[in-house]
Amino acid sequence: MSPHEAVNEYLADKRPEVTDSTYANHKHRLKMFLQWCEENGVEDTSNLRGRHLHEFKKWRAEDLKPITLKNQLGTVRLFLQFCERLEVAPMGINQRLALPEIGPEDEVRETILTKEEAERILEYCERFEYATLRHALFYLLWHTGMRSSSAHALDIDDYYPREGWLDVQHRPETETPLKNKRRGERQVNLNEGVCEVLNDYIEAHHPHVEDDHGRMPLLGTQHGRAHRTTLMTNIYVVTRPCHYVNECPHGRSLDGCEATTNNQASKCPSSVSPHAIRRGSITAHRNANVPKDVASDRMDVSGEVLDKHYDMATPDEKRKRRGEYLDGFED
Repeated sequence: MSPHEAVNEYLADKRPEVTDSTYANHKHRLKMFLQWCEENGVEDTSNLRGRHLHEFKKWRAEDLKPITLKNQLGTVRLFLQFCERLEVAPMGINQRLALPEIGPEDEVRETILTKEEAERILEYCERFEYATLRHALFYLLWHTGMRSSSAHALDIDDYYPREGWLDVQHRPETETPLKNKRRGERQVNLNEGVCEVLNDYIEAHHPHVEDDHGRMPLLGTQHGRAHRTTLMTNIYVVTRPCHYVNECPHGRSLDGCEATTNNQASKCPSSVSPHAIRRGSITAHRNANVPKDVASDRMDVSGEVLDKHYDMATPDEKRKRRGEYLDGFED
């Protein structure tokens, strides 16, 4: 079987089992493997050998960080296991692709929105962008620590303003799946401030346009449900320091910097993605001594993953947490 045919078979087999984002990741990673095969004359998966995989690994290592390389090679190994099951590749060939050794410092991504930065952004929104889509989105992500894909999936009917909570549901049949599918469904409590902003957003600025499936999204545009790219762009915009404090910490001219335009906001070194907000929110929850199991349920993340990838507290912050629990302890 040709590498292209094999990849198509693999992706077709994966499609019903994974979310759109996971599928897209597998497709992109295997696209690079196909490119290497094409450039190096590998036309049949049954001809793959350990030396091919070693050369592919060296090629990708030139451009990727260790953790990214490990993720990409992991996907290729899954693909090779699939080929083995179809008997179109040598048995055990997947084990010939060695994954790089990753230290703890490589596994954790450091980008995080701090509590202080979040508070300044919320102060700005309160004064100048009150109850807009951008304000509602940022406040929701910061307060709940949810993924942007979960916020994207919410309908107005999922919001219970009197009781103050959100019903997060997995609806793949109408194009709003959750990362962890049914396991990611949960009810999320909201504080009074978030509810007030959401209520005013719905009343004053929500376009009240249904999506293509006849659902009324909580975060909407004139065309229906806000696209995930739209949500991400809004986050990049509002987290630029020049946007919320009107100054640049990088010494750039506000008139000449390309990142001052909304569609280029991600090029600002200080702007962050929704995931950095999630990481900052989880850290802030833990610093406020929200128990790990409560934060885990609220944010739909296991305790182990929370500790390893999301809780970015400094040693000083962690010491203070422990101190509050130990204040009443006596020998």
